[in-house]
Amino acid sequence: MATPFLSTANTFFSSTLLSLSSSSPSSSSFVYLHKPNAKRQHQTLCKAFTESPPSVSPSFITKRSLSISFIAGLVFTLAGNGGHVDDANAAILEADDDVELLERVKGDRQKRLERQVVINSSKQETGYLQDLVFKLSKVGQAIDNNDLSTASSVLGGSTDTDWVKKANIAFTKLSYGPEEMTEVDTFNSSLASLISSVKKNDIESSKIAFVTSASAFEKWTSLTGFVEKLKGL
Repeated sequence: MATPFLSTANTFFSSTLLSLSSSSPSSSSFVYLHKPNAKRQHQTLCKAFTESPPSVSPSFITKRSLSISFIAGLVFTLAGNGGHVDDANAAILEADDDVELLERVKGDRQKRLERQVVINSSKQETGYLQDLVFKLSKVGQAIDNNDLSTASSVLGGSTDTDWVKKANIAFTKLSYGPEEMTEVDTFNSSLASLISSVKKNDIESSKIAFVTSASAFEKWTSLTGFVEKLKGL
């Protein structure tokens, strides 16, 4: 929509709009953690093993050794990553976000497929919209040439004309949410202003109203998926 007018309907939007719009430390009997120092922790743990009383039963030594080994592993792990455990939580949250994103992508893809089915089955409505493109193309060319008489003959005297009614039938059937309907409302109000301005022979107001209505229609076709379906866009 950002190049000068061309003379055919196939260049309507690309030809008109530009032209008209100018943690914490811990301690125990065998380990004291002040800061995560792996070498000091290892020396302390080794000392704990070598100073164990010889009178202690083997089973107790085994349990104690297992306990020490477990804690040592935990200590070394924390020391190795700087004592931070938030990374694990962050990883879990990130995985949740990835799943959520994947679900959204799947949902969006399903919506696009459903829309395409509707578009392909709406041949009559597509015809209404194609006629709208051609008429707006003619109006845009006429206004660009300051020929409001021709613009008026194409537009008709009001928004109650047959081609406008049919276009709105297509808008109603093929709009999927409030964003699309907002563009429809903008189009209709701008079209009414366009017809009025043309009747008054007000060329500047006609140009502004045309750009607003054509831009709203182009955005609607992008939102609904019709932008690749209609000729002249």
